[in-house]
Amino acid sequence: MGARVARMFRNVNIENRVHREISKEKPRAAPRHAGSTEEAGTADSVHQKNDPLLALLKTVYVESTDPAAAAAQASKEVTVGKEAERRPLRYSMPGDLYSVVELTDVPKGKLTIAEALKALSSYQRQPQTWTPEKIAQEYCLDLKDTKALLQFFMPFQVQIIPPKTDSAKQIKAS
Repeated sequence: MGARVARMFRNVNIENRVHREISKEKPRAAPRHAGSTEEAGTADSVHQKNDPLLALLKTVYVESTDPAAAAAQASKEVTVGKEAERRPLRYSMPGDLYSVVELTDVPKGKLTIAEALKALSSYQRQPQTWTPEKIAQEYCLDLKDTKALLQFFMPFQVQIIPPKTDSAKQIKAS
């Protein structure tokens, strides 16, 4: 009901208001800037040769070296140094999982996922035997990083909680 009343007031005397707006004088355009009419002269000056600037440009001498060659030489030096810092794998997953290329060695201070899970589960099952110091020595890790790994990460644990009542539905093994 309110929309109808609002529409009636909005449409009252609409034709007279439209004619009044149409008959008003249109605003005049702003005058053009004096410099904008000389566009042809500016285009010519851009395309002309400036002899003093050309002479200065001829005196410039640029000497450069190839950064790719320097980077390749530095990467070779790093590669030679890193080859000595690799260790063979202690543990790997059986089979070719997910079509991943089989690794034979890893850099010192790093673990594969399989090695990390093996170390974490060994520590969880036998913390007296697998101390953080022994794990750090076994996998060539920093002791501080090993302690943080054992403190903040743990492998998944599956716990089966029995139902409280015997009448609860259970999934039967097939």
